[in-house]
Amino acid sequence: MAQYKGAIAVAVSGGGDSVALMHLLAEYAKARKRKVPVVLTVDHGLRKSSAKDSKQVAAWAKKAGLAAHILTWAGAKPKSGVEAAAREARYRLMGAWLARHKIATLMVGHTLDDQAETFLLRLARGSGLDGLAAMRARAPWPVAGFPGLSVARPLLGITRGDLRAWLKTRGQAWLDDPMNEDEAFDRVKIRRAEKTLAGLGLTALRLAAAAAHLARARLALESATEALLARATSRPKGQGGMLLAPAILVAAPREIGLRALAAMLMTVSGQGYRPRFEALERLFDRIAAGTLGKGANLHGCHIGPAPKAAAPLALLVRPENPRKTAGSLKKATTAR
Repeated sequence: MAQYKGAIAVAVSGGGDSVALMHLLAEYAKARKRKVPVVLTVDHGLRKSSAKDSKQVAAWAKKAGLAAHILTWAGAKPKSGVEAAAREARYRLMGAWLARHKIATLMVGHTLDDQAETFLLRLARGSGLDGLAAMRARAPWPVAGFPGLSVARPLLGITRGDLRAWLKTRGQAWLDDPMNEDEAFDRVKIRRAEKTLAGLGLTALRLAAAAAHLARARLALESATEALLARATSRPKGQGGMLLAPAILVAAPREIGLRALAAMLMTVSGQGYRPRFEALERLFDRIAAGTLGKGANLHGCHIGPAPKAAAPLALLVRPENPRKTAGSLKKATTAR
């Protein structure tokens, strides 16, 4: 905890993990005479008890000597993909609040059990190494548009059961979300299978350890990718985008080359997620074969030959021009 300087905030849903984290952070700050964390809780409006639950979190925070702020997800809610939509809304609300109050770090209560569950969820979805690698103890903000903000997970080495046992010794209650019993959600199905998996040796501890092994492999790949980008890319003078030396890119191991190309596209487009893998591979293969012609578009970028004056034999990766729609064409015709 000592590495986190300045003010911090903690996300508290009311569940046992986040309530425990709130108390642990409060005690840590008071014992070391540091500024206590600010509590953020989100009323998603998905249950009748949502507003009541948020007020209960605020009351617990006040009792612990902490200021709490309730953020509300207003408007219509989606009928499908609720879990993902709620997560994005939650991080957008909290990100906006943190940016306004100049707080860079949000503590969240992800545990060793969450690490194991995330590994299984992603395995079931066919994720590659990056998806299966462990959640990072500190990570960039999970939705785009909030540069400079980060998420910290100080409880990744602690189990859910240990945290709840600690809360019981303090006489501290927590809220049980009824959605955690709804098997419409994949995470709930995985939790129901925990005993069966443990009987096969697939305990939360083993699964989290496997994710940690993959995280080390991810770190090695990221290091190699950064080294390739340093050799193969540069910034053109007097114009935006990035210059790419295709011969250096395709001479690297394919996995490193694909990662470097994805990183370039994300940097130039400003998007916080990677391009679709199949489309990325097609673009890489066209670069390798020298069949780009006048260029191609992907992930909000145009990839094409650079001006000879800028760099012979190089490619220029720049933001894609806005696409003309039927409406824009009609306006242009009318203007004439």
